[in-house]
Amino acid sequence: MEQNDKTCKILSSEYIIRRPWLTARRDCLEMPGGKINDEYYVLEYPDWVNIIAITKEGKYVFVRQYRHGIGRVLDEIVAGVMEPGEEPLEAAKRELAEETGFGGGRWEEVMALSQNASACTNLSHSFIARDVEKISEQHLDPTEDIDVLLLSREEVFGMMQRGEILQSLMAAPLWRHFAMEGLIPSDNVKKG
Repeated sequence: MEQNDKTCKILSSEYIIRRPWLTARRDCLEMPGGKINDEYYVLEYPDWVNIIAITKEGKYVFVRQYRHGIGRVLDEIVAGVMEPGEEPLEAAKRELAEETGFGGGRWEEVMALSQNASACTNLSHSFIARDVEKISEQHLDPTEDIDVLLLSREEVFGMMQRGEILQSLMAAPLWRHFAMEGLIPSDNVKKG
């Protein structure tokens, strides 16, 4: 059975804002059936990286920082924006070192996700780094205020169960990591 092409045709496009961290545009689209959607908004972001970093001693490297969008201080895995021309793994190693001073170890990509495929252009590449160790001090940007936390597997799983990992692009790779490694005790999974 042949599938219909579901691709929309861009009839026009205009930028509403163009800033280093946010670019928004309004597209006029011709839908597959011929209808016109003259106000389709797209947010252009650079790709991001997330890092599940685990020390040689089995501690998860987390960061604590204020998140202005929801007005709360959150404990999270390390994350950051890829620089132009930077490969995802290179960006992940740079972000981990800059935000925490940790590095080294064995790295693998866990998954790549879209935060919202209908309106955002970027992907978030998630990595796991095993056997990392402290290699330097933090190298924070002037606008960053980040504390480093070393948490046990049980502490991280408890945060996941209680819904304390609010950033969905961080929660998804953490749940996948715990599931793939067999770290989710079946008698501890809350139902409902």
